[in-house]
Amino acid sequence: MQQRPIRVLIAKVGLDGHDRGAKVIAASLRDAGMEVIYTGLRQTPEMVVATALQEDVDAIGVSILSGAHNTVFPAIIQLLKAQQLNHILLTGGGIIPEDDMKKLQEMGVGKLFSPGTHTSEIAAYIKQVVTEKRNTQDA
Repeated sequence: MQQRPIRVLIAKVGLDGHDRGAKVIAASLRDAGMEVIYTGLRQTPEMVVATALQEDVDAIGVSILSGAHNTVFPAIIQLLKAQQLNHILLTGGGIIPEDDMKKLQEMGVGKLFSPGTHTSEIAAYIKQVVTEKRNTQDA
């Protein structure tokens, strides 16, 4: 049986109004064979998790340039856990200091990407982690 394509939600959370990078990532993931849902600007963590549940996504990618990463990512993790959506990969990127990246990853956030990361690296990472999670669930 063939598995369905990987479904990824690309989200812009908070007041950050710069979405060019998120749109580039969304297009590149679509070109890599994934189904992509883009939330648009000014989403709340609650809106992101509700959309993830409704769209049955495998991964959430948060693009954040506003400096609110230490608030946004923990809120999304907490909401995912509350909805028992631990199988969803939470990843993202933007302007995030390396020390903060490490702390967020310790909380359960996946790999975080800095500006300038090649889109193929992001797509490969999502494919690898989602495939591993699917294989673990099927076992």
